[in-house]
Amino acid sequence: MARERRYDPDRRRRIIDAAIRVVGRSGIAGLSHRTVAAEADVPLGSTTYHFGSLDELLTAALRQANEGFGAALRESGALADPDAPLPDELARLTGEWLRGERTGVELEYELYLAALRRPALRPVAAEWTDGVVEILSRRTDPVTARALVALTDGICLQVLLTDTPYDEEYAREMLGRVLRDPGQPGAAGAEPSTGT
Repeated sequence: MARERRYDPDRRRRIIDAAIRVVGRSGIAGLSHRTVAAEADVPLGSTTYHFGSLDELLTAALRQANEGFGAALRESGALADPDAPLPDELARLTGEWLRGERTGVELEYELYLAALRRPALRPVAAEWTDGVVEILSRRTDPVTARALVALTDGICLQVLLTDTPYDEEYAREMLGRVLRDPGQPGAAGAEPSTGT
């Protein structure tokens, strides 16, 4: 049974953390104010006080879950270095993220893809994309940065859905192709050396 706490400044954060754990364990279908309250060990009224609807709670959970990859990009010294090859660093960071806690990566994508059925989540999904595009635009133009995000998302989804190992060399080569000038040899048409 949940314990009543008179003053708990971290309660909202603990409720979001609990929602993420519930979704990670039971999927979005298992999320309710009641399951989150039990997971967070708070009264049911606390969850409805902080989050009037499940969409509000999912929005907060998605925003928090989205921080993983974006934070890795922001903190990457090599990504900020104009002399470091962007495809190499982006492929490496993607690999590190995918090699991290697998359930965390799957959870991020589950919340991200929930926006297909829950329009309230779409602005948060767009925020994540826009944030990563902004980071990558420091090294390339915004249109190319958006293509890099789309390619990286596609590669990650293939790895997760097919349960195949991440192929960093393939990712590096494909990211390099996106970054090449279309008029240069090898920008399109050549077969990749490996695949996912």
